[in-house]
Amino acid sequence: MPREPALTEPGPTQTLPTEPVPAEPLPASSPPASSDPPSSRLPALERSAGRSWWRGAPGRVVAAVVLGVALAVACLPLGVVPKLACAVLGLGCPDMTAPAGRLPERVRLTPVQAAQSGAYVGLGDSYSSGEGVYDQDTEPVNDGADRCHRASGSYVPVIAETYRFAGGTAFYACSGATTGQLLTGQWGHPPQISRVGPEASLITLSIGGNDAGFSKVLTACIAKLPWSSACVDQDAAVEHRIGQLRADMLKVLRELRGRAPEARIVVLGYPRPFPQDPVASVDNLSADDQRWINGVARRLNDTVGAVVRDFDRAIAAFGGPGSAEYVDAYEAFTGHEVGRQQPYLNGLALDMDPINVNARSYHPTGEGYRRFAELITEQIAAGPGRPLNNYRLTASP
Repeated sequence: MPREPALTEPGPTQTLPTEPVPAEPLPASSPPASSDPPSSRLPALERSAGRSWWRGAPGRVVAAVVLGVALAVACLPLGVVPKLACAVLGLGCPDMTAPAGRLPERVRLTPVQAAQSGAYVGLGDSYSSGEGVYDQDTEPVNDGADRCHRASGSYVPVIAETYRFAGGTAFYACSGATTGQLLTGQWGHPPQISRVGPEASLITLSIGGNDAGFSKVLTACIAKLPWSSACVDQDAAVEHRIGQLRADMLKVLRELRGRAPEARIVVLGYPRPFPQDPVASVDNLSADDQRWINGVARRLNDTVGAVVRDFDRAIAAFGGPGSAEYVDAYEAFTGHEVGRQQPYLNGLALDMDPINVNARSYHPTGEGYRRFAELITEQIAAGPGRPLNNYRLTASP
């Protein structure tokens, strides 16, 4: 038997050649070389393949099925299921947390809110100034009231007390005003229109009666000879003046809206002065005269009302804020006309020293102005008969 070589002490270290020995290339399809034997590599490969399969679509389907069965068995509340599904399946889940704040919201104002949101401005002629009760005041209600006969008994102060207007109240109606004078001024005072600004939210006025020459017409009727037809003979001239009023009324509305684009403009008509079917003479006015004067008031109201309604339709068509509204007061004094026991309109009033026709003649009494206040109040609450395009923004929480 050959002997194994004897173990000896190691000798001096020998230097190996430095020239590298080229490695034989592996085929492209061959897996990388590993120092582990094939039997040890197999479990690792299986585990890796399992993870890849789990992450793919088939794995998520299986997981979803398993999750659904588990949740059904557990009987969890429905609100928990989406959250668990998002977490287990790795799906994108929406952020359900409430935002820190939200944008202000636009809220449509009610008719009353729109009217009260700014200032109230009372304009117009003697049917708004309070001519019929002016001599009951002991002192002027404001600067210039003595020339314009503005009275505390007018409907304007009543409206100001009924509602709380954010911008306060301005009262500048002036007795005798025409549409032209409303724009240019009277008695050396600034024009009524100049009192209106963008802060106005409600504007009321009566206008047009003086343009039609109503006071002069009535005076001519009263002063005529009893058998004369001088009253009704004025019809052609009155009709002409009322026809011209259409353009003048439109100009007033345009000026008001230009100055207060978000305001509700409420135009008050005139009451029928005499009963619908008069039977007796009143203040030298025959029944025929009374019917004719009633007809003049009707034509005047129809003309002004048509202009106002057309103007509001234009505002609505363009979706603009504010409104133009007409209050037909023709039947407002029914049962309380001149000649009745409790009239809402003064009849002929004469001052004896010197003899003169008092300006309160054929103007509303205190009850008449309160009736006007009721009509305006009802209109403020009702609105223009369409949704207003006035809005406010709610504050962010």
